[in-house]
Amino acid sequence: KAQAETGEIKGHYLNCTAATCEEMLKRAEFAKELEMPIIMHDFLTAGFTANTTLSKWCRDNGLLLHIHRAMHAVIDRQKNHGMHFRVLAKCLRMSGGDHIHTGTVVGKLEGDKAVTLGFVDLLRENYIEQDRSKGIYFTQDWASMPGVMAVASGGIHVWHMPALVEIFGDDSVLQFGGGTLGHPWGN
Repeated sequence: KAQAETGEIKGHYLNCTAATCEEMLKRAEFAKELEMPIIMHDFLTAGFTANTTLSKWCRDNGLLLHIHRAMHAVIDRQKNHGMHFRVLAKCLRMSGGDHIHTGTVVGKLEGDKAVTLGFVDLLRENYIEQDRSKGIYFTQDWASMPGVMAVASGGIHVWHMPALVEIFGDDSVLQFGGGTLGHPWGN
């Protein structure tokens, strides 16, 4: 109804993550039947092979693939073991997806600005120069490998807009949810 009234495309990120690739693809087909323009997948909990399977299915069927990173903190926020999110970001770019949560620098998913921009660059730029201040330890040439759009999400609200645009530019997704709904002025 809202789409018909406004002429704007509306959608819901139906989560297609499942225990098997077969069930995941059934869920994706169901989303396609509902004419959803986008679906969601938890690439770490489901695994890279499942993610690549769903990414290729989305390309073949004209749907966008939003990547959620559930479980990432268990892997990338440990001081003594694990791996940095920049490694997971590279794996995701090779596996496939249209956009992924990257943290915000502001809001509840705060992180170091330079490091966040480093892995955002790894996701969306074709050529990234070495820049140790951003955690980029060698020049990365992605050639024709498709990029992934950064999604700033997590406790953000309208007052964060100037900082978010300054940090991420206009080539990003700013996803406002609980931070806006929970703000004293609401939405």
